[in-house]
Amino acid sequence: QLQLVESGGGLVQPGGSLRLSCAASGFTLNAYAIGWFRQAPGKEREGVSCINSSGGRTNYADFVTGRFTISRDNAKNTVYLQMNSLKPEDTAVYYCAAARAYSGPYFYTLNSNAYNTWGQGTQVTVSS
Repeated sequence: QLQLVESGGGLVQPGGSLRLSCAASGFTLNAYAIGWFRQAPGKEREGVSCINSSGGRTNYADFVTGRFTISRDNAKNTVYLQMNSLKPEDTAVYYCAAARAYSGPYFYTLNSNAYNTWGQGTQVTVSS
């Protein structure tokens, strides 16, 4: 069964940090671009960050640039999202997704329509 599993969410105070992990089972992550997305209550899902298959190319939404860092360890079949300087408005369920319909080392996008394998999400709450 093809599956992505997120972990690392939790409750953190404003200004704090969390590292989210996205682990794959049933397939190899290193062939695909991976994206992180989030959805807050009452809001639409939005792209946070993405990374190409080799890890050499990344992109970030403006609202996280300079605070979040995406990376991948293909040997561990895992992608990470390091989140620093967290704000209350970062509170959301965070999802990772794999763009398994697209191959090649240069593909990466924040467009969620390109992603066809999704994890179940992990809750991040930023509050004092």
